Amino acid sequence: MKISMIGTGYVGLVSGVCFAEFGFDVTCVDIDAAKIERLNRLEVPIYEPGLDEVLARNHAAGRLTFTTDFDAAVASSDVVFIAVGTPSRRGDGEADLTYVFDAARRIARAMKPGAVVVIKSTVVVGTCRKVKEIIAAERPDVDFSIASNPEFLREGSAIEDFMRPDRVIAGVEDERGEAALRRLYRPLNLREAPLVVSSLENAELTKYAANAFLAMKITFINEIADLCEKVGGDVQRVATGIGLDNRIGSKFLHAGPGYGGSCFPKDTTAIAATARKLGAPLRLIETTIEVNEARKKAMAQRVLAALGPQTAGRIVAVFGVAFKPNTDDVRDAPSLVIIPELQKAGVTVRAHDPEGRAQAEPLLPGVVWCEGPYEAAEGADAVAVLTEWNVYRGLDLGKLKECMAGRMVVDMRNIYRPEEAAAAGLRHIGIGKPPAGDA
Repeated sequence: MKISMIGTGYVGLVSGVCFAEFGFDVTCVDIDAAKIERLNRLEVPIYEPGLDEVLARNHAAGRLTFTTDFDAAVASSDVVFIAVGTPSRRGDGEADLTYVFDAARRIARAMKPGAVVVIKSTVVVGTCRKVKEIIAAERPDVDFSIASNPEFLREGSAIEDFMRPDRVIAGVEDERGEAALRRLYRPLNLREAPLVVSSLENAELTKYAANAFLAMKITFINEIADLCEKVGGDVQRVATGIGLDNRIGSKFLHAGPGYGGSCFPKDTTAIAATARKLGAPLRLIETTIEVNEARKKAMAQRVLAALGPQTAGRIVAVFGVAFKPNTDDVRDAPSLVIIPELQKAGVTVRAHDPEGRAQAEPLLPGVVWCEGPYEAAEGADAVAVLTEWNVYRGLDLGKLKECMAGRMVVDMRNIYRPEEAAAAGLRHIGIGKPPAGDA
């Protein structure tokens, strides 16, 4: 079975590489010639642990190729995946499906009879039906199938998530589409990954509903953290207590500066906008979006409060600008709100991130970029931990204190034990717990 993956962004590239690892013949297609040239040189344009190794192995084996020749790739494929971007549309927040529909028109003109077209991009309910209409209008004489196969890949763990998924969602409307997806995911049978077969609409909605629920869970624990600070509680203890309830679960109960990334902000906005348009508003999700945006600014104010009334001319070392560790993705990251708010108050920001600098630097003018955390902390009045990279977890807190001019550590990820920070002479301000190091 030959596969074409239209789009070599995060989802398309990871999915194409992993299908090749399953043994399929995969051609990844993109209109960006420079990106395709890089991929053919085995240069991975994103940071994702392990992706470069799997890509190189399958490229060497001849199972994985990269091209700008859209028509040739599609014409020879049994299954064509659409994995192009669906950014938020300006004005109303709905997903912009322009790239999906453009890909559908091009696929229609090149595909062979009997092909299965699978939407892997995150799309609103009804998109698969619309894609089917577009293809049928372009090629009314050609028989084909349409399917939905949303992705659930976590940046930083994408290879593992693809190879060992919690579930695979297959939205289909005929036996040919179902058979194709079952064959594609047959290598997962030994791992007993559930294949959930349903309608196109159910599959489309499942993706949005899952991300919206997780975003809501993060926002919930962030608000509980605020309450813990008022009553002298510890949000980590509370999260452990409620997470042990099987009905709740422990994942996504880590308080922090708010969610970001390529999925949660975009998908919550899109599902809320679609629901409003259809007359079924999602009040919980709308509130989640509002609370999350407000939280990022509140975290900046927390850093400014730690500096005291005089903030102009002060220095803050920021540890981490990516929205989460093990990725270079800074899309909608809390850092993109927090750092500018600090700069507005006259603060000089010295920042470090193991992988995110290249993506963040054009978006954060005026930041002093450093090669390591100790360098960033040199002369700083305070340290703000925004991303929980492992390189920050094991820092020598005594050495950190020696580098700094002040002693404030605003730990937005709770990676340090307050008592250890206090022993090093630092004043630790965590999330959802009382400050330590006042003595």
